Amino acid sequence: MKYPNVYVKLVGEDGNAFSILARVSKALKKAGVSKEEISKFQKEAMSSDYNHLLNVVQDWVNTN
Repeated sequence: MKYPNVYVKLVGEDGNAFSILARVSKALKKAGVSKEEISKFQKEAMSSDYNHLLNVVQDWVNTN
């Protein structure tokens, strides 16, 4: 996991892909991650389907 200290709640929240993407991006920004790195996350997350997006989110941040 790239940013284990960044927590994003998925369960009980809006499951829309764009909503998830926005919440993770906001959490990364709040944690001081560079704009370039956040763009890299977004590009990787949006490169395939919904399941891929969820896998990328879990690779980047803590979703527990």
